[in-house]
Amino acid sequence: MNILRITAASAALAAAVLCNAADWAQYGRYAAANDSVRAAANDGSRVVFLGNSITDNWARYTPFFGDNGFIGRGISGQTTYQFLARFYPDVVELQPAVVVINGGTNDVAENTCRYNEDTTFNNIVAMVNIARRHGIRPVMTAVLPAAQFSWRKEISDAPEKIKALNKRLKSYADAEGIPFVDYYTILVDADGRTLPETYSYDGVHPTVKGYLVMEAAVLPIVREQLKP
Repeated sequence: MNILRITAASAALAAAVLCNAADWAQYGRYAAANDSVRAAANDGSRVVFLGNSITDNWARYTPFFGDNGFIGRGISGQTTYQFLARFYPDVVELQPAVVVINGGTNDVAENTCRYNEDTTFNNIVAMVNIARRHGIRPVMTAVLPAAQFSWRKEISDAPEKIKALNKRLKSYADAEGIPFVDYYTILVDADGRTLPETYSYDGVHPTVKGYLVMEAAVLPIVREQLKP
């Protein structure tokens, strides 16, 4: 009994520390915007794009989200661990018809912890399963090419890790009948490793030209998913 009490107390303490720490998942980032979305009439055609800075920057570079009425829920620097933590408030509670998930870049860059392909893959699969459970159609996407990260120069094998993760995500999507948008193949340089200057200003984040290529690839798939 004493051991159980100690274990329970330890768990409570850990939870208290976590909840009182900085807003690790940044739940507050879209809190007000989410309130507005939930209060608005829902015609059944909502689409949420969940991601990191690549999604976060998208609305600043092109009018894609605004023109199509899409909801951007990208947060710079985040990993799939954080996506999963905020999946309910930033996706499920908005009751979209479709969610487009793009994550993995910052996992490989080890923004929150040492990279583990199994865990990153499982995080994405968990989000897909949660979406399906709530009647939301998931669209999976490939991690964009990146030869290296300016903030993690010690990571020299990013292309190999990204290729392996993308292969696994594509296989899962095919097996489950989930649409998969292969951003990697349409953006990668001839070397098969790099996001070229044509499409990026730093080898990780797209320019307007890069986003236009992505838009042309994802829009038809989203529209197809919105059909009854």
